[in-house]
Amino acid sequence: MRRLLSTILTLTLMMQFFIIPAYAKPDWPADTGILAEGGIVIDMDSGTVLFGQNIRVGYYPASITKLLTALVVLEHASLDEEVAFSHDAVYNIEEGSGNYFGLDEGDKWPVEDCLYALILRSSNQASNALAEHVGGTRDGFVDMMNETIERLGCTGSRFKNPSGLNDPEQVVTPYDMALIAKAAFSNEKLLEIASSKRHKFPPTVNTPEEISATIEHKLLKESEEVYFPDAIAGKTGYTSLAGNTLVTLAERDGRRVIAVVLKGSQPQYYIDSRNLLEFGLSKFQNIKIADMETSYTTGENAVEIGGQSYQPSELEIDPLAVITLPSDAEYGDAEKSLVTELPEDHPVGAVALLKYTYNERSIGQAYLLLKNAEVLANAGQTGIEETSQGETAPESQPADQPEDGKGKFSMPSLPVPVLILIVVLILAGGGIGYIVYQRRKEEKERALRRQKRRQRIIDSGCSEEEFDRMVAERMNRKKDTDGK
Repeated sequence: MRRLLSTILTLTLMMQFFIIPAYAKPDWPADTGILAEGGIVIDMDSGTVLFGQNIRVGYYPASITKLLTALVVLEHASLDEEVAFSHDAVYNIEEGSGNYFGLDEGDKWPVEDCLYALILRSSNQASNALAEHVGGTRDGFVDMMNETIERLGCTGSRFKNPSGLNDPEQVVTPYDMALIAKAAFSNEKLLEIASSKRHKFPPTVNTPEEISATIEHKLLKESEEVYFPDAIAGKTGYTSLAGNTLVTLAERDGRRVIAVVLKGSQPQYYIDSRNLLEFGLSKFQNIKIADMETSYTTGENAVEIGGQSYQPSELEIDPLAVITLPSDAEYGDAEKSLVTELPEDHPVGAVALLKYTYNERSIGQAYLLLKNAEVLANAGQTGIEETSQGETAPESQPADQPEDGKGKFSMPSLPVPVLILIVVLILAGGGIGYIVYQRRKEEKERALRRQKRRQRIIDSGCSEEEFDRMVAERMNRKKDTDGK
């Protein structure tokens, strides 16, 4: 018995040397914090929440509201449109809220200068005037603001005015504000404005001299003690109800993060923002999904997605999509799921959506796309539009054509039924052309697959004669089956 026990003990000790340890994936970093009541930092490109505090609680936003105001304006107005300042726009604001530019009723500025005044110096007068210009009325514009945040996926916020001045019903959550900022900084012109350090404003009727103004956001100003070199854009806010609020975009080594601080205090809210930005930039990494995910886009075997069969050569992954992981984690640590029920706003040619999580935390997603689907769709639309517009090319007209229109080439006037018939024929022709294109494409792909299959069989030792005999037998069997 002693000998048996000794043998078991020896074997047990020896087995310890051959056991391969199973390492758990790294924990999600959590070594940061803020003194403000609410805050969040997200990766701008993946949308991943890196850290959050009370991110679903509603707070008064103050003037960071103006990022949403600017976004709505840029989506519905041109930069050179002239904005008139009404009496209501100038004077119907909260007492003591200021008028940095001395604007008054009757003044006019282009949309672009109003936007610079809105973001750099938080002009409430510019906010009101832009709202009236775009929405017809301030209430009409507020409706547009709330429609926009609904489209962005915000669920816990509500806006009542375009300036951010005190209103007990105007609240935003840290998470929703991060979504708004993500959309705002994705707008090229708005990012340019929110990144500017200084702007010169043209004279107005009531202010006949040019005015130069600098940005208020201290993380972007080198002269400030709290300056953060990686900060590139942002917006400040303050009211008696909201306290200090701040939105900041920072970039380092190609990674971009957005920090939002709500219900902060002076000067701590700048320190909170710096801590969030540094945490987001230093503790995480982004990995391009297309560089790592090959399950659906490589190999020779068809893949089944949503009941459809695709060749890997037909598919591609959105080349810009990334996931965000802790710096010491690997791509393989992420969990992946394939979603075939796509949202309504999916891109052209999408066949599925790859969603990634890390310990049940959403870290990014990417669409699986048919190659060239968008190009083909655009080509089809362009062809219809160009044909339906007619061919009245200016270069076909004589150079000395009189200005009064005599001798001018024009399309013959046709009865409405004839025009309708022409449009129907054009659309039908476009549809037939697309069908023919698809059939030819499918025939080429089938021929390519047959050739590959033939080559694999020949490589396995089967002669070409034997292969042809096998194909003939298969065709005969198919005919017999179809005839029964």
